[in-house]
Amino acid sequence: MNQGRIWCVVNPTIGLPLFLGAVATISLIVHYSVMSNTTWVAAFFGG
Repeated sequence: MNQGRIWCVVNPTIGLPLFLGAVATISLIVHYSVMSNTTWVAAFFGG
C-alpha cells in the first residue's frame, strides 16, 4: 500500500469514518442532482 504512511498522521478510527462519510455524502449529492435535473429518470421509474 503506497499511501500507508497517512495513518501515521491521521488515526484510522477518525480517518476511516470521515472518508466513508465523505464518499456517502458525495454519492447522495450526485444521485440527487441527477434525479432532479433530468426528465428521463422520472419517466424511467414511472414505467
